[in-house]
Amino acid sequence: MAARPKEGSPVRPAGSRQVVHFPDPVLRRKALPVRSVDESVRSLVDEMFRLMDEEDGAGLAAPQVGESLRIFVTGTTERGVPRRAYINPVLELSGDFESMEEGCLSLPDIRGSVRRPVTATIRALDLDGNEFTETSSEFQARVWQHEFDHLEGVLIIDKMSPLDRLRVRRALKDLKAAADEGR
Repeated sequence: MAARPKEGSPVRPAGSRQVVHFPDPVLRRKALPVRSVDESVRSLVDEMFRLMDEEDGAGLAAPQVGESLRIFVTGTTERGVPRRAYINPVLELSGDFESMEEGCLSLPDIRGSVRRPVTATIRALDLDGNEFTETSSEFQARVWQHEFDHLEGVLIIDKMSPLDRLRVRRALKDLKAAADEGR
């Protein structure tokens, strides 16, 4: 068995990462801030974009690739979400709440209704270490909230309606069983 890299240190070679599935403990940890935007962070972000594209996702957070760092990426042309990296993001939420069905790359084949504020403003660092701010009331605002939740150790199953939680209970047990078999 190989030793795990030190938490918060993106040291895995490019191409070796994969999407981490529930119930991996990294998905439940609050991610650590990025100390500096350097080549290791840019390499991790490149890998995250690659995996997000391979899995056909709208976003992907660093904990979903086994790195407990406050980074996520977004991008899907079909839903109008620009391709961008968000490092050490801070979210401000406002507006009415809206329920919408969500899925998650770390919870394959599990979908449920999640209620979120419609409007979000995000402040983060880009890949050059420059701060930027964006506001959206579109699908992009939902993606930011979903990926930010990952940085806080929160999953969609924590925010689903009670009925949806009951409906996906069996699928969650199957994911746990698969993880136990893989150990």
